[in-house]
Amino acid sequence: MKPVVKTGGSTLSRYSLLAVLGLAATYAIPQLNAQSPDSGIPDLDGVWDGGGRARPVNGVNMPWTSENFPVLNERAQAYQQAFEEIMAPKYDCQPASSPAIQYDPYHFEVTQWPDRVLFRYEKDDQLRTVWLDGRQPTSLDYSIQGFSSGHYEADALVITTTHFVFDITGFDDYNGIPSSSQKIVTERYWRDGDDLRATVTVEDPMFLREPASYTTRWVPARNGYKLAAYDCDPEAARASVRFYPSKYK
Repeated sequence: MKPVVKTGGSTLSRYSLLAVLGLAATYAIPQLNAQSPDSGIPDLDGVWDGGGRARPVNGVNMPWTSENFPVLNERAQAYQQAFEEIMAPKYDCQPASSPAIQYDPYHFEVTQWPDRVLFRYEKDDQLRTVWLDGRQPTSLDYSIQGFSSGHYEADALVITTTHFVFDITGFDDYNGIPSSSQKIVTERYWRDGDDLRATVTVEDPMFLREPASYTTRWVPARNGYKLAAYDCDPEAARASVRFYPSKYK
């Protein structure tokens, strides 16, 4: 005989009651990917290719060209003059930071949740969390990738990242420009047909006289593509540096 539960004069089997509660719970849970065309929330989910199919590969003059190269103050110029390649922390497997990691020629994956957006980068195995719930950073949130908060605006995802730590190559991998804890990076992501586009803007009064920005794109990854592990070995990475000539004795 089925156990019964009395509710307001009516009698329901325990199993029927559980079924009703389960149905109600199903409708109460936010649908993570149910984005209507009129919601103002762009569909950014998926794996995106930032390699040669999408854009020129990064280098000394890309994405920072003669037209958008940052205006450096004297402090940044002094660091740049003293810098040489063997100092780069990437040879100790330190991950790239914004605004460089966005332009590295690798794939990355976007996952949209109601309260956050996750960016998983193939480069350096990095995972960034962009908080959409209005939470504020604390003094414990300083890191290589900083603290990111975002919101949807006019069919785009707008992200502001602060709380970076000092990084001797925090601006890019090629020009020897550092970044400080005063760095602020703003990103705006939107869909352009099948492609994903973004404008990345960096401010850093410690080293830059004015904000600098670039706009780039990603194309959809090939069907079935999975992010590969970025297996950086510090010993092997640092070994190649001994072949680079040093300007210091």
